[in-house]
Amino acid sequence: MFGKRSDGVRLKGLDPIFKIIPHIMKARHDSQNSYLYPVLCDPLDDFIAREKQNGVYYNYMHIMIAAVVRLIALRPQLNRFVMNGRHYKRKAIYVSFAVKKSLKDEGQETTIKLVFSGLETLHEIKERIETAILENTNINTKNNTDKLAKLFTSLPNCLIKLAVGFVKWLDKHGMLPKKVIEASPFHTSFFITNLKSIKIDFIYHHLYDFGTTGIFVSMGKEKMEAVVQGDNEIVAKKVMNVGVVTDERFCDGLYYANSLRLLKRILENPSILAAGLDKINQDIN
Repeated sequence: MFGKRSDGVRLKGLDPIFKIIPHIMKARHDSQNSYLYPVLCDPLDDFIAREKQNGVYYNYMHIMIAAVVRLIALRPQLNRFVMNGRHYKRKAIYVSFAVKKSLKDEGQETTIKLVFSGLETLHEIKERIETAILENTNINTKNNTDKLAKLFTSLPNCLIKLAVGFVKWLDKHGMLPKKVIEASPFHTSFFITNLKSIKIDFIYHHLYDFGTTGIFVSMGKEKMEAVVQGDNEIVAKKVMNVGVVTDERFCDGLYYANSLRLLKRILENPSILAAGLDKINQDIN
């Protein structure tokens, strides 16, 4: 309440333009920008092949999540969020993603949220992802998100709307219990969906108005595309298109542009993720 939250620290030393923007664009759906980000697959494939020879198996999802975690560790403004007209910085880096317990139409779906410090190596992040997926794809496993959803849906339908509205009100005023925020996949630094795994192209996924998600990353199925390289030579390259949707209210266009350029450099040389960081860059107080 009064600007205090369990999942973030309020930012006060902001420019006036940033302070007023959330009062003009009150909802995330009113402030989201979409960006098509083509990723050349050759550097990823080469890295994955080299590591496979050493007995370590990575995939695009491991590398993309690790790359965005590293990006946020180096570019801390990306780990901000807006709630009730106020700006906050998160206390850690969170990633949420959905998984199917079986690749069938009727297969159950659950959502996983992992927390990182930003200091982790690619291998550490990979191990955390695989452990979480293994635990949550068991048909009998119910994580905290599942339990929370079951609690709400156990109510009569006429009361679910009231209950969800009350939770949103608590969240808006900083009174949502810490355990609920920890279980909610919507209170996260970024959400990622791997549409490549179900063999379809990327989408521009909307940002949820519930929770605090400020970045949504959608990985599409790779395909051959014409790419200009060298002295205007056009060659066919394998490309994975990624749709990135961001909340524009917590950092400006230049900061986003420089961040995407840094992400490009990381993905063009994923081996840099093999080493962890000594420290993360800190946001303003």
